[in-house]
Formats: sequence, structure tokens, C-alpha cells
Amino acid sequence: IYAFSGYHCVGINHLGDWGTQFGRLIVAYKGWGSKEDVELGGVAELSRIYKEFYIKAEEDPSLHDQAKAWFTAMENGNREALELWNWFKEISLSEFKKTYDLLGIEFESWAGESFYNDQMQAVVDELTEKRLLEKSDGAMLVNLEEDGMPPCLILKNDGSTLYATRDIAAAIYRYHTYGFDTSLYVTDAGQSLHFAQFFKVIEKMGYPWASRLRHVPYGKISVGGQKLATRTGNVVLLSELFDDAIKRVYAIIDAKNPQLANKDEVARKVGVGAVIFNQLSTGRIKDVNFVWEDALNFDGNTGPYVQYTYARSCSVLAKAGERLSSSLSWSLSREEKELLNLLVLFPQKVEQAKNECEPSVITRYILDICACYNRFYHNCPILKAEGDTKELRLRLCEAFKAIAGRALWLIGLEKTEAV
Repeated sequence: IYAFSGYHCVGINHLGDWGTQFGRLIVAYKGWGSKEDVELGGVAELSRIYKEFYIKAEEDPSLHDQAKAWFTAMENGNREALELWNWFKEISLSEFKKTYDLLGIEFESWAGESFYNDQMQAVVDELTEKRLLEKSDGAMLVNLEEDGMPPCLILKNDGSTLYATRDIAAAIYRYHTYGFDTSLYVTDAGQSLHFAQFFKVIEKMGYPWASRLRHVPYGKISVGGQKLATRTGNVVLLSELFDDAIKRVYAIIDAKNPQLANKDEVARKVGVGAVIFNQLSTGRIKDVNFVWEDALNFDGNTGPYVQYTYARSCSVLAKAGERLSSSLSWSLSREEKELLNLLVLFPQKVEQAKNECEPSVITRYILDICACYNRFYHNCPILKAEGDTKELRLRLCEAFKAIAGRALWLIGLEKTEAV
């Protein structure tokens, strides 16, 4: 949306590839994992032993101390710890990239938390020089009491860094590297306090660009009413979710339109699109409950519905045959006026979506123009019309196809010429 609005955008995949969670994973692997099982099971096996860590830690809390010790070893350059960390990271990245490819997502930067390891001390030194650091129970923090917030922890009592330390280093690096007009942090709403704290620390450090940092929170996601949590093992891998979606759509195509060409490709586009549209159809701050029956309904406010409507306009234009000249005179019916009036709102909706960082503005707009186009399609004969009336209606079809296609692209859905 920002790129379409004329901005030069740098997509950064700020991977959470550093932190105590890797200490937990090392403890889990050394305690009840094996090289063979991890090589065979990949991310699923890492997820399994990570869940096992929390189960066993309830009986033996000292496992948490072991995890902290392993993370400290990572920060101190311990060879074994870093080799295991890098191995786990590569396995995860391989799985992530498959999902990114399926979604058509590309990043200009993959600089995750670990990228900033050699910049942590500079952050601590600068905070010390500016007299912002305070000591409390052995830990180092920035007091934010006068700003109505809890203190922002910078160093743990064992000297290891935290999420905030790394985010401060990343923000400084990004400004020096990109000179951004705005820097958007897209994460779940549960991290809102963290971002408010570290943005305030950047401001206290005297950086005028602190006001350009913006948190874009989104709500929690559940599947079938079940909340997702890595530590309890209640997770759904995106790869499995998309595989299931594609299979379900393929079955629908087989039942309703078995002669459709390129069934595999259409099933992929519609299946993946159904998941994306479901996530983006409500305001981003709202919690989302993913239900298959809702997401794959061709008659509801869903991805399959809008992709089907787009395909309908393609079908009409493909059957249109010879066209008239560009010089026309016409009067508009009610349905034609409604469609035209909605289509001209597209630039305004894009601007609103950008300003609010709210993709659902585009999603709702797509639903509106699809509903309006379908009313027009049913009430205004297109191919059976004659003369200027036919040409007018075909041009409305062209306008709808162009705008709906661009709007679908803006929210990451692929266009479907036939469904």
C-alpha cells in the first residue's frame, strides 16, 4: 500500500533469532532431542521439544536457569552454543521461506535480532553517558516513571541483553542506514507497552526522529476457537494451514467445475487467498477466529467470493467480441451509477488504508465493489445489450476488472481469470 502510494519501501524481516528462547531450545535438545529426529522432523520436532521444555520445567524449575546460562554462553561466543543456535535458525528459515514464497512475500532485509549483537555495547555506553541508566537488583534499566510507564530493562542481572536493547540498536542502525520518513513495527498488540517504552527511550536519548517510529499492532489469531501458543504446543503451522486450504478448494472445484483448466493453480490461488482475506477482512486490532466454513464460502464476504467475481468480469470481457469506437453517448441506470461512483473512490480508499495502516479498508472496499458489480451484472444485460449501451457496460466491466485486480494485489491475493 505504501509502495503503491509512491514511497520507497524497505521490507525488514526482523527475525526473533536471538534471546533466551534459544537457551530453552538448547536445553530441550540436549535433554530429550536428537540430531536424527531434528533433521527428520525439522520445525515440527523443534516445536515438540520446545513444548517439552515447559512441561518438564514445571517439575524442575532449574531448567530455566540452565536456559539462561546457555543464552549467556551464546552472548559470550561459546562455540557449541552458537553452532546449535545457527543450526536451529537455518532449519527455521528454510521452513519460513517456503511460506513466504507461497504468499509471494519478499524482504529487502533479513537482519534479525542477532544482526545487532556487536552494536549492543554501544547502546549501553550511550545510555550510560547520557545518564539514563539506573541499577536495580543487579539489572540496568531506564526509569520511565514520569512518563507513566514501568522501567525499560536494558540489561539483566547476569549482564545479558533484552528485546529492548536490541530494538534500540536496530532503530539507530536503520535510521543511519535508510534515513526513513517513518518506521513501522508490525507485531501483535501484546507488545504495545514494549514499543511505547523503547520509543520513549529513543526520545530521551535525544534523537529527533523518535517521532517517526510507529507501532502497528494486530489482534490475536485463533483457529477453530483455540488460542495458539508455542509453549503449550497448541500451534498450527502455516504450511499445513495452506496445504489444507488448497486441498479443500480443489475438492470444491472437482465437485462444481471438474472441467476447469489449471485446477492445481486455481486451487492454490483461491486456497491461499481464502486464508489471507480471512485475516485481513476485519480491523487489524481485532482478534480473529479462523473457521474453514466461513473462509471458503463462495457466497459470503470471503476471498473465494471476490476472486470469483473478478473471474466473472474476465469471462464477460473474453466473450465480448468486436468493440465499438471510443466516441459514445449514454445515460446511466441506477446500478451503473452505483458501480461507477464506487470505482472512483479507489484512490481515496488507498490513501485511507495507508494513513491508518489498515488493510481492511481495502478488503471492505473490494467487498463493496464486488457486491455492486454483481448487482450490475444481474440487473443490466451486458453481452445481450446493443450499441452504446453494450459498450458502456463493457467499459464498466473493464474498469471494475482493473480496479478490483489492483486492490486484490494490494492485499496479497492473486487474480483468477476463471474459477
